[in-house]
Amino acid sequence: MRIVDLKCALIGKNPIVRIVADQGLSGYGEAESYKPYLKPYVLQFREALIGEDPTDVERCMLKIRQRGAFKPYGAAVSIIEHALWDVAGKAAGVPVYKLLGGKVRDRVRTYNGSLRVPMGGTTPERYAADCKRMMALPEGFDIVKQGIAFHSAMKREFDGFFYGTPSLSPFHGAMDSGVITERGMNHMIDCVAAMKEVLGDRVGLALDCGPGWLPSDALRFARAVEKYNLLWLEDMLTGDYVPWINADVYRDLTIATSTPIHTGEQIYLRQNFKELIERRAVDVVGPDPADVGGIAELKWIAEYAHLHGITIAPHGTGNGLLGLGALVNVCATLPSNYIAFEYPSGTDPWWYEIVEGLPKPIVNNGLIDVIDRPGMGVDLIPEAAKRYLKEEDKAFFD
Repeated sequence: MRIVDLKCALIGKNPIVRIVADQGLSGYGEAESYKPYLKPYVLQFREALIGEDPTDVERCMLKIRQRGAFKPYGAAVSIIEHALWDVAGKAAGVPVYKLLGGKVRDRVRTYNGSLRVPMGGTTPERYAADCKRMMALPEGFDIVKQGIAFHSAMKREFDGFFYGTPSLSPFHGAMDSGVITERGMNHMIDCVAAMKEVLGDRVGLALDCGPGWLPSDALRFARAVEKYNLLWLEDMLTGDYVPWINADVYRDLTIATSTPIHTGEQIYLRQNFKELIERRAVDVVGPDPADVGGIAELKWIAEYAHLHGITIAPHGTGNGLLGLGALVNVCATLPSNYIAFEYPSGTDPWWYEIVEGLPKPIVNNGLIDVIDRPGMGVDLIPEAAKRYLKEEDKAFFD
């Protein structure tokens, strides 16, 4: 088998890669909806991959892996890896999880990341109301995550939240950072108390916090919320579009509080998790399979974290329905340090009409049945998907 073409198109908001093999098989990968600009980065790998056997996934990856980087530039490499595994699974007639060593669980836990509506404010009352809404979702999530501080509108809407000027950037990067005021700190603690009053001990609460915190504020907050038994505080010091790690600073925070500390969605490749894991600089790692270099890369990181007593909760909120298939396959194979992955959904209702293979319902009591179809399990229906292609991408399924 040989690769005869590599294509990329936007379907809705998500970049989709298609690897075309010479035996009538195609494999697909999907990037976050936040990265519509990714197409040229994907297509730069076309020449390197044409003629290669797509079922030799690692051999193909050795040709392109060195040309990726921290989020967002690892995404092009990562979704090509997904497409390669999709072809390999289809060629073998087995789900991809079989090629990763087989599943260790029949259902995988997911937590709410993408089923959101505007909260209408960042007061304790609004946070509590949104938790009630999420508890009532038919998916029955037993873990929910909320954005606070620099990973929310709180930095703009709460007057005097921090000693700085909040940006209007849509990206949660290093643009917003500074010392949090006493009023801002107390407001966040009040919001946590309000959410926990609603959730109780039935639904776990994680907080997406930044990046942007200074270490002293991060420690002050982490200690203040210890009594609420949060699942984790995510990306306080670095994260998202920050292209570095600061493992030593994270370790100082982690060892000084019983509240679990989490990071990793922006990190590309296992080598860049090495210091975080070996120094036990965090309690939870959260690589995104569509940014870290792919699902095999994520599995390696999970197993290495397991050896060091660190848990894993993969990121994935914007990865779409094909990305959901990738998350289910890899998370079915992870060791017992696995907590849950962040649930991605279709950005538009019609997405559910142009794919096949999804369980019905998809999520039941916070769990997804492992999909037993060849490849990634969730596949595009070309005839249905064609109507959502732009004119420049009309040949995507040819």
